[in-house]
Amino acid sequence: MTVSTEDIRVAARRIAGTIEPTPMVLSASLGELAGVPVHLKLESRQTTGSFKLRGASNAILQLSASERRRGVVAASTGNHGRALAHAAQRESVRAVICMSKLVPTNKVAEIERLGAEIRIVGNSQDDAQQEVERLVVEQGLVMLPPFDHPHIVAGQGTLGLEMMQAVPDAATVLVQLSGGGLAAGIATAVKGINPATRVIGISMARGAAMKASLDAGGPVFVEELPTLADSLGGGVGLDNRLTFAMCRDLLDDVILLSETEIADGVRHLYRHEREVVEGAGAVGVAAILAGKVPSAGPIVALVSGRNIDMDLHRRIVSGERTEFETMDGEQGRAA
Repeated sequence: MTVSTEDIRVAARRIAGTIEPTPMVLSASLGELAGVPVHLKLESRQTTGSFKLRGASNAILQLSASERRRGVVAASTGNHGRALAHAAQRESVRAVICMSKLVPTNKVAEIERLGAEIRIVGNSQDDAQQEVERLVVEQGLVMLPPFDHPHIVAGQGTLGLEMMQAVPDAATVLVQLSGGGLAAGIATAVKGINPATRVIGISMARGAAMKASLDAGGPVFVEELPTLADSLGGGVGLDNRLTFAMCRDLLDDVILLSETEIADGVRHLYRHEREVVEGAGAVGVAAILAGKVPSAGPIVALVSGRNIDMDLHRRIVSGERTEFETMDGEQGRAA
């Protein structure tokens, strides 16, 4: 199973009326630091505050009449659930979102506001996924997972088309890496247009399941840990059918960041770009700030979401050292 560039082009036409074509802006401050032009794709300005609406809309719009009557269910770290709730509400489809206790309360509240039914289960996305599977069997709901699904991947990949249209000479594209739906979709679109463009996945050092799986040569279990980049939490699924292989074959590199580096990215985006961004949304910028992205030409960094708890954001941008930053190094010591 895979997703092609043509699948992504079809998805772009399908969802055109349901999403915002988000802006690409040139960052003078980051360009000066990197020594090459740095463009920010501000998907944080998407209708539901993150890129997830693209995949959710593409999947919902392809449900059969029977599937629409049954309703949909998904596990989520927050943003997929919000996007799926929005897309389902628009199409009058029942949606049930299963989340762990690690999902921030602001994200849970927004999903509930959009009319979805909420299930809070366990301490990881894997725990939430078990509840999803139970509901599929017992209630006949249609599972629309956050990443390992061709319609989800194709929808997220539409970002890659917009990136290359705006910056056709991009040498390096920085994309958030979690379960791999976003990274796989964008890498497919980007390399379908210019195979020479490097696509680099960015994740947090605490609980980077796809990086661990790529290093192991196959999907592995990784403990989900508290992190500023909460949207990047969760496993890749030990029975992963799609995104592991696509990320393995398409990504040129993976960069991991400390919690302090992620906080620096959130802070920079607020102070220099005037953008409110969540931890996961800031990891591309954070990697540039940390000097981890050498590039021979223009860089495109995806700013993927803005759905951060605003009290936490206030603490970060005011320079307060958060509880997450104090966790830096814990994994290394435990190992």
